[in-house]
Amino acid sequence: MSDSSASVSKAVKDFLMEAEEITDLLGSELADLADAAESGDLNPDLVNSIFRGAHSLKGLAGMFGFAAIAELSHNMENLLDCLRLGKLNLDQPLIAVLFQAHELLTSLVRSVAEGATAAHSADLAACITKINALLAPPEEQVGVSPLSQLGLSERIQDALTEYEEHRLQDNLSRGRSIYIIHTSFDLSTFDQELARISDQLKTYGEVISVLPSVGGNMETHIDFDILFGTTRQSDDLERLVENDAVTVTRLGKATPPTAPPPPVSPQPPRHAATPAASPAHDAVAAPAPALPGPVPVVGDDAAQTAKSMSRTVRVDIGKLDELMNIVGELVLAHSSISGVATRMRTEGFSRMAVELGKATKALERKLTDLQKGVMEIRMIPVGQLYEKMSRIVRKISREQGKKVELKFHGADTELDKLIVEDISDPMMHIIRNAIDHGIEAPERRLALGKDEKGTIRISSYQKGNHVVIEVEDDGGGIDIERVKAKAQQKGFVQDIGGVSDKEALDFIFLPGFSTNDKVNEVSGRGVGMDVVRNNIAAVSGMVDIETVAGKGTRFIITLPITLAIIKALIIASSGRTYAIPISSVLESLLLTEKDIRTVERKEVIQLRETTLPLLGLDAFFGIERRGERHGEFYVVVVGVAEKRLGIVVDDLLGQQDIVIKSLGEVFRRFRGISGAADLGDQRTILVLDVGGMVNEAMRSGN
Repeated sequence: MSDSSASVSKAVKDFLMEAEEITDLLGSELADLADAAESGDLNPDLVNSIFRGAHSLKGLAGMFGFAAIAELSHNMENLLDCLRLGKLNLDQPLIAVLFQAHELLTSLVRSVAEGATAAHSADLAACITKINALLAPPEEQVGVSPLSQLGLSERIQDALTEYEEHRLQDNLSRGRSIYIIHTSFDLSTFDQELARISDQLKTYGEVISVLPSVGGNMETHIDFDILFGTTRQSDDLERLVENDAVTVTRLGKATPPTAPPPPVSPQPPRHAATPAASPAHDAVAAPAPALPGPVPVVGDDAAQTAKSMSRTVRVDIGKLDELMNIVGELVLAHSSISGVATRMRTEGFSRMAVELGKATKALERKLTDLQKGVMEIRMIPVGQLYEKMSRIVRKISREQGKKVELKFHGADTELDKLIVEDISDPMMHIIRNAIDHGIEAPERRLALGKDEKGTIRISSYQKGNHVVIEVEDDGGGIDIERVKAKAQQKGFVQDIGGVSDKEALDFIFLPGFSTNDKVNEVSGRGVGMDVVRNNIAAVSGMVDIETVAGKGTRFIITLPITLAIIKALIIASSGRTYAIPISSVLESLLLTEKDIRTVERKEVIQLRETTLPLLGLDAFFGIERRGERHGEFYVVVVGVAEKRLGIVVDDLLGQQDIVIKSLGEVFRRFRGISGAADLGDQRTILVLDVGGMVNEAMRSGN
């Protein structure tokens, strides 16, 4: 029974890996299709790609037995098939149904991951009903096909698929000239040459079909007829290909641009409720243009191989976590061995200690390489997060009737996979608020002298041991005076007279705070920005705000590159031991009581012409201090982003590699703790969350 359960679980994981990738790509391409619908410039390759995605998801879901996903994918595929064949126009109702189907597909896939496969039945039926309404067969129209005026040979007409006939008609309706480009290639190089000429032609127009042809020397050469639509003249095409074995022939005459005519032989679309696609339907799933007919095999060297072309494998992040934990245990074991070697030297076993020390150094080098390799596997480009944000921007901007352009910079910047996942929701909240609160309506922007289309710019870059992600909009900015008034109204502050603009911006992150008087689907419920700060703090990050009235707002998120194996400074305070991530440590100071001043009942020191606030760990965690500070003591200066804080400690115990382990949801409410770590001497210590401590110190200091 357990083996069967394990195999089912593995099958579901395999399905989810494929399905999530397909639905993510579908979402991105549907957003591009919506943009094409607005501009009126439809790319047939884009429609074909979306069609193939739905077709692939249908087959994948059917193979694993997820009937609801297979049924919806099949209906979505039917709708896209009619679109690619010109039986439906690309309009807003069609786009809306495609987006609804995609969102439901994403929910169904997520339900599989959560084990709730019986959900969404009502939504599924409603979505299929909408698809069927669009698929209602149009009234049959009779007319003379413009293809008859081209003078195509009977051989070519018989070889054209329904899709290729539609692409021919679409090119004619756009006023393009149709050419047959006859090519002849040597059998040994025809594939490279054909690809080269096709790529050249695509810069001038659309390659509608590539058909095998009859040539003069069939023993050494193979010929093709390329059906091509363009606005260029034949002289331009001849100069483009520059090949003696290529001839360019224009067919018929271009017709003036009109509305696309009906298909030559209009066929009512297949009913959306059929359980599986017909053979003819599956036959058109391949992208056009395609090379029909078998490809000649040249010699025995052309034998097919079963090897995969890709050398990439997908790995469950849970397995990487397990591997990282093992590496962490090895690091701890290395520390123990190193300690034994040190004690042996001090106790007179010098010869054995030297040998053991050499072995320890060799082990350390290998462990460093292993640790680096595992870390590199965990790192992914931030660009994967950008794709999700792109879909959110397009969806919300359409719902609110706003025009928003999303610009990306630094998509190659790498972050730990788990950190990317954890900041997805905070990023979504920030962008939703930027569209709802920041970007003005098109007419308002024009009245202000701005472009009617707003811009949201997401940038990421590495800064030391951190990655900075900036989300910036060019909207109206944050009304700071209104924020202050709302804060006073809600009782967050009694007197706003002494509240600075910087301090006022921090009110936005308080639970239940909102300046929006109207509650809608996007915002106004006072839920969101506090989640943003909490979720970012949970991964030892920080978020800051910069705003200029009338110009826009910038959110600056500072994150550690990874939270797996890190180097930490081990410190002692009030009889307890803690770890501070080295990436947040700027320097350490040895001070006396004379160096400390008190400003507004807060301890501070003067550090290079700046005032640095101090924080005692005993006071922060509410621990009773063992005695008073006498003589010298240490201050560890930490910082995240541009904020600085001095942590008062009793002793510095050295540096050590540690593996941070989560304390679970029960301890999430405790501020200033990011997790726990094991030391080589079997002790478990707490790891300080520097970002959370800085936020708390700054807030209490206000």
